[in-house]
Amino acid sequence: MADAPSFNPYASSHLLASLVADFAEGMVFLCVVDPGVGSDREPCIVYADGYWFVGPNNGLFGVIAERSNDVRWWRITWMPERLSSTFHGRDLFAPVAAKLALDKANIDALAEPSVDAKPVLENMASSVIYIDDFGNVMTSILPKSLSTNDQIEVNGERLPYANTFSDCRPGQRFWYCNSQGLAEIAMNQGSASEYFGCRVGDRIIVIKSISS
Repeated sequence: MADAPSFNPYASSHLLASLVADFAEGMVFLCVVDPGVGSDREPCIVYADGYWFVGPNNGLFGVIAERSNDVRWWRITWMPERLSSTFHGRDLFAPVAAKLALDKANIDALAEPSVDAKPVLENMASSVIYIDDFGNVMTSILPKSLSTNDQIEVNGERLPYANTFSDCRPGQRFWYCNSQGLAEIAMNQGSASEYFGCRVGDRIIVIKSISS
């Protein structure tokens, strides 16, 4: 996808984690949300429960690593003949991802094990991670942590759960479980992001019901 939240690896880490399950085991993901490009942030390869990830170790793989059982990290050592200071997605990460996809057994030619690698992960619990073209507001909240009696509060308004848009009247605001398995804030036939003034990174409050 080309419209991951700009300059925000923490929000993108939740988005990435919600997408990988639909892909075949062994898939290599080239992931570049890299506001620190050219700095001393570590270029890495990550293996997590059957999937491979190539990109910067800046928090982008933090949620994947946190939710996986078998996690291994490598620091990329392979370098191209020409490495720009501002375009590592093209010059470094894309070639490494391609080489890895062709021959995972030869990973030692690309990187060295990094046993002490720890993902940089900012606390993004209950935050806005993505806003689509319709103004639906995707959050980092996993609906399995909620009950249908719980509410999500946005800018002082408490939103009830609904199964789908057609269960609500036009203009009604609600939260639901989206197709990626995340809690999403929506407004039937309207833009929830415009109504609430939401931006990526905004905090969202969960109101637990007594019964839950």
